[in-house]
Amino acid sequence: MDGPSVMWQNESCSECTSEWRKLHNEELNDLYSLPNIVRVVKSRRMRWAGHVARMGEDTGVQRVLVGKPEGKRPLGRPRRRWEGNIKTDLQEVGGGRGDWMELAQDRDRWRILVGMVRDFRVP
Repeated sequence: MDGPSVMWQNESCSECTSEWRKLHNEELNDLYSLPNIVRVVKSRRMRWAGHVARMGEDTGVQRVLVGKPEGKRPLGRPRRRWEGNIKTDLQEVGGGRGDWMELAQDRDRWRILVGMVRDFRVP
């Protein structure tokens, strides 16, 4: 099976047949036009990171966002950090040039980047 699908009765006005067919994920996304949950999570993460970036360097939240954990790390690959996720999200939409903390200081530009991450479509 190719993934989740739904049976749908074909009742368009141009062709009035009563046959059933499977709709694939892309067709369902176009039909219901709901936002992609992954995109919503990424955009909200970026929105929060912009808020924290404008707070100032001496806040505890900022230290958690950009800080590096001390001590011995566990086996396996290193865990993803918030800052790494923000950089990856920005690179997806082509806004990864320069320091993201400086980009976040300009609210209007940052808001545009957050919207681009939310509305980004993968071909």
